[in-house]
Amino acid sequence: MAASSSLTQKVALVTGATSGIGRCIAISLAKEGCYLSITGRNETALQEVSQLCCKAGLPADKVLSVPGDLSTDEDCKRIVTSTINHFNKLDILINNAGILVRGSLEELSIDDYDKQLNINTRSVFLMMKLTLPHILATKGNIVNVSSNLSIKPIPGYLAYNMSKAAVDQLTRSVALEVAGRGVRVNAVNPAVIITEVHKRAGMDEAAYEKFLEDAKAFHPIGRVGQVDEVSRAVLFLASDHASFITGVTLLIDGGSTIA
Repeated sequence: MAASSSLTQKVALVTGATSGIGRCIAISLAKEGCYLSITGRNETALQEVSQLCCKAGLPADKVLSVPGDLSTDEDCKRIVTSTINHFNKLDILINNAGILVRGSLEELSIDDYDKQLNINTRSVFLMMKLTLPHILATKGNIVNVSSNLSIKPIPGYLAYNMSKAAVDQLTRSVALEVAGRGVRVNAVNPAVIITEVHKRAGMDEAAYEKFLEDAKAFHPIGRVGQVDEVSRAVLFLASDHASFITGVTLLIDGGSTIA
């Protein structure tokens, strides 16, 4: 379902906007006329996404690019402050930034555990905390990008499984805290989506292609997902179409969680 024009001239902050799901979310929001603050660590890629958002119809001054590392508290604060200084408001926060660290309990170092949780969980908490006063002022909403592994964990991804389970509970908990003040908080929980995240976790091209082929077998729908299938759900939850939905963790998983 496409989002309505209720997103037009709203201000959305999208983290992890330089690639994959975040990139698609940013461009899709731009097509709806939603003003954007986008952030990511790769400054060159961030500028490319900014240009694509302008090509999608946004004026250049309605796309703010703020490079930053969400594992750094100072960068999180700077991203939010820059957004408010530029737009004077914030309607939507989309916490998309995330990394994948592989390893079982026996294999995982405490440094890698901390790295995983700092980006996937701690930064989500901090960005929600920093933006909430502004979102309360606009009676806006928050959408977190989680994973179906929060519900159906798989071996070898211990810290990732944990990080996304925490995001789900964070989503539900904050949804309860702010529902009476007109703010909605939801999450989307994708299964395997074609992005670069597994390659960044160490898979080479051949291994990734085999992974995608093997993954078809545990998605009852018979294939893996595409980034636009996630972005459409995010835009729906961020729009007025979802005005009576809060505290939801929406599976976008081709049936893999129930298989």
